[in-house]
Amino acid sequence: MTAFTVALVLVVAAAGLLRWRRPAWYWLAFGVTLAALRVLVRYRSVMDACGLTVPPERWRLALARATHRPIPEPRPPRIRRLRPTRTGLVLRLKLRPGQDVFDIAAASDRLRHSFSMFGVTSREVRSGVVEVRMTGYDVLKRVQMPAETETRAMRVPVALREDGSVHYRDYRAIPHALTLGATESGKSVYQRNLVAGLAPLDVALVGIDCKQGVELFPLARRFSALADSPDTAAELLAALVVRMADVYRLIRTQQSITVDVPDAEIAADIWDLPDELRPTPVVVLVDEVAELALYATKEEERRRDRIITALVRLAQLGRAAGIYLEICGQRFGSELGKGITMLRAQLTGRTAHRLNDETSANMAFGDIAPDAVLAAIQIPADLRGLAIAGDASGGWHRIRAPHTSLRQAVNLCNRYADRTPDLPELAPFRPTTGTATELVPSAKASPATA
Repeated sequence: MTAFTVALVLVVAAAGLLRWRRPAWYWLAFGVTLAALRVLVRYRSVMDACGLTVPPERWRLALARATHRPIPEPRPPRIRRLRPTRTGLVLRLKLRPGQDVFDIAAASDRLRHSFSMFGVTSREVRSGVVEVRMTGYDVLKRVQMPAETETRAMRVPVALREDGSVHYRDYRAIPHALTLGATESGKSVYQRNLVAGLAPLDVALVGIDCKQGVELFPLARRFSALADSPDTAAELLAALVVRMADVYRLIRTQQSITVDVPDAEIAADIWDLPDELRPTPVVVLVDEVAELALYATKEEERRRDRIITALVRLAQLGRAAGIYLEICGQRFGSELGKGITMLRAQLTGRTAHRLNDETSANMAFGDIAPDAVLAAIQIPADLRGLAIAGDASGGWHRIRAPHTSLRQAVNLCNRYADRTPDLPELAPFRPTTGTATELVPSAKASPATA
């Protein structure tokens, strides 16, 4: 056996081991080159087999007949760019006349089989240009976030999408969101990732945790206000409504619209105000919304009406005042009482982990993306953390947040405790914490998402 043969056997064995144990390393070392060659070699035949070609123009046919040349073959979309990524390939195509972006989307599963890729998704970049993202392996099985992500004000990375891109929570684009998930579905881990992403930012965190604070109170050093019961939550939400009115009065006094004021300086929300006058934005996390809507007595019913009314007001009017809602729950349906569907209508972002009933899935996606309802109720129980994320545009993605333990989230909140702002309106609800806790090294994170 020659040295070349031995080296070849070792390389093949290493590739097989990497593909089994470390698919991301295998992709970067071997898979990306093999996949790019496979796509370029098979491209024309695959597009023809998938019905993504168009007949040649009439003048080409006439010219071929006149010159006794072979009839031109059908033409596939033209490849503008082929770019490798850490999880797959990105193919940018220029469509031929008569083709549509829905043709590419409808053929995604056939392209996945033909190119031997794990997944294929597509989106329209602009008229006539489609971006096809192909993943080389199951990126959601062992979530590994990129080392560098695009972060800016009120925009944090929280999960990984099935096409390998990062899923961001952008509060300025989608002010309010609804997150649903049954017990042990990964909803709490998603919430921890959200808090961990917001902790380094100049933002006030407000929490409502009616499970006696077991989810959010360990993170209290980074929260400006916390409530652990429906009674306290009602008072806290009323204080937020008062703060919202004060912020609007500040914006009104700063408008002073005259002919000398440039258009860009006319204030309509807090982001139009000068930095020295801009109030601190507030993110309100409600851990279990059903506990706020349930009641057993007349007094609890009146409290419930105050809570839901305050939430609806904040959802309708809070964006311009820099108040953003994150509503979480295991169950969300019309049986929670009046005002619930009105509240849902204001929650643009929707995320659903594994759900126990179709009604909650319909409440999450039935009005924006009916196709996502079936995907949400088909999430297997052994894939904790897998979720469906959508918005009012109708698009949806499968996402999975990286595993973040409670200790890791506590350490981050303690590290950035000095960024916790003191808001006068919420001072009575500021959690009392002792001296700073020493950061405890976290145990090695499990590859599975809890």
